[in-house]
Amino acid sequence: MTGPRVKRLCSRTACKAAAVATLTYVHADQTAVLGPLATYAEPHTYDLCADHTTRLTAPRGWNVVRLAIDLSEPEPTPDDLLALADAVRAAAAPPPAPETPPTEAGRPVLTVLRGLDSSR
Repeated sequence: MTGPRVKRLCSRTACKAAAVATLTYVHADQTAVLGPLATYAEPHTYDLCADHTTRLTAPRGWNVVRLAIDLSEPEPTPDDLLALADAVRAAAAPPPAPETPPTEAGRPVLTVLRGLDSSR
């Protein structure tokens, strides 16, 4: 079972807005690439909200490549809603009953587990 998709937030400090774009850098070419929100969060990329996407500037001498970006916040999909419902059902399910050890005439029975190192 997979959990509900977590809404990614803007990478900018103290910004709690939803991310709509992903920023990557190509240091060798001195280029910043701003494109649609990546499917997965990757190291060395930055997710930005609509406000920070439109206000992005790069260091002097760098180029900014802006790909076509939909600045609206993504809507939940039916898969998200189903995953959320599954998570709620799993959380509401009663915990499994603890296993009762086998007994013989009211006395516990010792069970030997093979393959365990007894020297530890």
